[in-house]
Amino acid sequence: NNTLAILPIISTSHNPRSTEAATKYFLTQAAASATVLFSSMLSAWQTGTWDITHMSYTPSNILLSMALAMKLGLAPLHFWLPEVLQGSTLFTALIIVTWQKLAPMSLIFLTINNLNPTILLALGLLSSTIGGWGGLNQTQTRKIMAYSSIANLGWMATIAPIMTNIMIMNLLIYLVMTTALFSFLIVSKSKTIQDTTTTWALSPMMTIMMTFLLLSLGGLPPMTGFAPKWLILEELTTQNLIPLAVLMATFSLLSLFFYTRLAYTTTLTLSPNTLQTKFKWRFKQTLSTPLTMILSTMATLLLPLTPLMLK
Repeated sequence: NNTLAILPIISTSHNPRSTEAATKYFLTQAAASATVLFSSMLSAWQTGTWDITHMSYTPSNILLSMALAMKLGLAPLHFWLPEVLQGSTLFTALIIVTWQKLAPMSLIFLTINNLNPTILLALGLLSSTIGGWGGLNQTQTRKIMAYSSIANLGWMATIAPIMTNIMIMNLLIYLVMTTALFSFLIVSKSKTIQDTTTTWALSPMMTIMMTFLLLSLGGLPPMTGFAPKWLILEELTTQNLIPLAVLMATFSLLSLFFYTRLAYTTTLTLSPNTLQTKFKWRFKQTLSTPLTMILSTMATLLLPLTPLMLK
C-alpha cells in the first residue's frame, strides 16, 4: 500500500524523468516485498507457522534481512534511491527519505530477533562507507540527501541487532534533521550546490540555521546529530566491536566533508553572478515557517536531552 500510494506522487510532474523514477521505485519495492513474502513462505514450509516474528529457519532470516535492506536502500542494494530522488520534486524526495522509511524500520524492529546480526553489521558498515563516498562527487542536493540517507540508515542498521532503543532514537533524530533541511531546500528552491550560494539573499537567518543543520547532520558535538553517533560508538565498543566502531567513525568523516562543503557554499560564498537587487523575489510560502523553525531548533539543540530520550 505504501509503495502504491507514493507512485502517483512521484509521477505528478509529467516528465520522462519522474515517470522513470516512479518505475524504478515500483520495481525495487515490489521485488523487496516479494522477497519478504518468499522468506515467510519458506519459513512456513519448514516450520509450519506464518509468524515472521518467530522464524527459526536460517535461509528465511537471511532473505528477510536482504529484503528489508532493499526496501530501506541500504548498500549494496541502494542504487535505486539516488536515482528516484533525482527524478522527483524536493517535496516528494522528502517523503521518500522520511515517511517511506518508517514501514521497513518497524518491520526490522519487529523481526530483529530473527535477522542475521552479521549481515546487518556488514550492511551498516558498507552503507556508511558508500553513503559517504557516493556523496562526495555530487552537485545535486537531492542526490546528496539520498547518500546522506544511506549513510544514516547504515548507522541504524549497525545498532539494530545490539540495542533497538538507540536505533529508534537515531531514526527520530534523523527524521527531524532531514525534514528540517529539506524544508529549507524547498523554501530556497535549492536543487544544486550552486543554488545554495544565493540563499543569503532570501533570508540570512535561514542561511545560519541551515549551516548548523548541516553540521548537526554531519554529527558534530554540540548539535543533536552527535547524540546517536556517540551512543552507537559507545555501544559498539562495549560489545567489543572496536574495529567496526573505528571504521564507522572514520567513514562518517566522508559524509561530514560534503555537509561542510554545502555549509561553506551556503554561508561563506557569494554567488558569482552580479545580483541587481539585494533580495530575491519573495513569493507566498508553501511551507509552514514556524514548523521549519521548530524542527531546525530541535535538530540543533537537543543534545543535552540525550539521557531523557533514552528512557
